Amino acid sequence: MLETSARLLRLLSLLQTRRDWSGADLADRLGVTDRTVRRDVDKLRSLGYPVHAVTGTAGGYRLGAGADLPPLLLDDEEAVAVAMCLRTASGGTIAGIEETSVRALAKLEQVLPSRLRNRVHSLQSITVPIHRGGPTVDPGTLTAIANACRDNERLRFDYRNHDGEETLRSVEPHRLVHTGRRWYLVAFDVDRDDWRTFRVDRLTPRIPTGPKFVPRDPPDKDLVAYTSYGLSNAAYQYQAVITLHLSAEAAAEHVSPSAGMLEPIDDNTCTLRVGANHLDGIAVWISMIGCEFEVHEPPELIARLRGLADRIGRAADTST
Repeated sequence: MLETSARLLRLLSLLQTRRDWSGADLADRLGVTDRTVRRDVDKLRSLGYPVHAVTGTAGGYRLGAGADLPPLLLDDEEAVAVAMCLRTASGGTIAGIEETSVRALAKLEQVLPSRLRNRVHSLQSITVPIHRGGPTVDPGTLTAIANACRDNERLRFDYRNHDGEETLRSVEPHRLVHTGRRWYLVAFDVDRDDWRTFRVDRLTPRIPTGPKFVPRDPPDKDLVAYTSYGLSNAAYQYQAVITLHLSAEAAAEHVSPSAGMLEPIDDNTCTLRVGANHLDGIAVWISMIGCEFEVHEPPELIARLRGLADRIGRAADTST
């Protein structure tokens, strides 16, 4: 009986790790026959778990949504990761989930074995979060967007640009991108017939969502790089290309994804692509990174750097 109960828990855990399982795969993982898997699935169903049969060539099983939340079976690393994410979420960029995250964390810590509870407490005791100011996003908005992305449904929303002007947009949502401070939606704008990136804190979805659509090829395989370039370059009057004498990893400590786009050249150098409406801002910012660099374009930036160097040199000569 104990062996059967342990196997049922193991089967439930496997069904939670991915969407579809074939009977043969489950039998192989559990070390039993296909017939035993079918019998165990029937037992889970009798206990109220919605395990659905999947049609297809090989057939299989899928754990569906039920009226009640089934117990989540986590391994040690998953449990620690969830606990730390809940702790981080209590002070994150999603509005209104701080108290909910704390309650969920309290429930999780109550059932954690002592060895894992000690690991979580150790990590928390030595971690000092930096609470950055900035806009927060309503969790209902994120959920609505995520569902529209998943179900390939058009999304309509009121959007406020940086000047405060509001427009009604109709898009085919593709992915949500989180830069650490803000959430962005990458979507195909139907009216403008082009891909666009929208700040989620500036949009208000109109529910229900629109009709189904056939997903398009994304604008770039690397959506992080695509979003980074759009935020740091495309929207500005000037686009600078600069070689930094730093590895891309080291440069990332000074350049956030929303500030510039980094491309590694070798172990000691990388290319920085950055945009701005005022070249003086780029000149001062690049000088403050603290490494050797070469500017390739625009030529106007090179002239600004020479002027800045002359002014600093004269100030150094005349200062006492």
